Amino acid sequence: MPPAVKKLGPAHFCYDQEDANVKYIAEHLPWYGPAYSPHDVPSFYDISGITEDPQAFRSVIDLFVERYRAAGDKGPTHIAGFDARGFIFGPPIALALGIPFVMIRKAGKLPGVLLSSGKYTTEYSTDETVIRLGSVKAGDRVVLVDDLIATGGTALAGFDLVDALGATVYEFAAMITLPFLDGVGKIHSYREGRYKNVTCFTMIDDTTIGPSMCKNPPEGTPRIVQADEVEKYLELFK
Repeated sequence: MPPAVKKLGPAHFCYDQEDANVKYIAEHLPWYGPAYSPHDVPSFYDISGITEDPQAFRSVIDLFVERYRAAGDKGPTHIAGFDARGFIFGPPIALALGIPFVMIRKAGKLPGVLLSSGKYTTEYSTDETVIRLGSVKAGDRVVLVDDLIATGGTALAGFDLVDALGATVYEFAAMITLPFLDGVGKIHSYREGRYKNVTCFTMIDDTTIGPSMCKNPPEGTPRIVQADEVEKYLELFK
């Protein structure tokens, strides 16, 4: 049976953070400060802490699968993942449920006839995503999957793509959200509340991840290490 569900805000939920499996997952979701992140943000969550620990990775997949399987015939008919980290969690969820996995890719990556989201702004850049025509259709119920909810720009691009093809977004699922960017609020207020009733579900409440999960190395450690210098830094990561 899945853990109890906790309400974080309007149409925004997560699992009970005291559940043993959820706590184990949270303990394997480290973050880095700006000096050791690819982008200038206060906390950059690193999902490789999940993927490099088989127990944590399996728990994430199992908990999402249990959530959607419990919905029975009214559950999702498709899982759609965002390029690229949504491709990590989405396919094993879809396989376990026995339903299709659909790729939502950045422009220029998919063949065939495509529907474009148009340009949109994220916390890092200006992007454009596409989905193949025919991948979902009217009557389909689609779970959108990504690693986190930040500004909501990427999420909304996916919402609009699914909506334009006549399908329904069943839920937006992610590991964690960045509350200071209010992505969930932006999703629910977008287009005069068009998606206000769609649940956003995050595995981990960001307040569970404290300062102890910061994995910045000792001050002075370079961000990029060259191959001929790697031996002097290996001790830091044993």
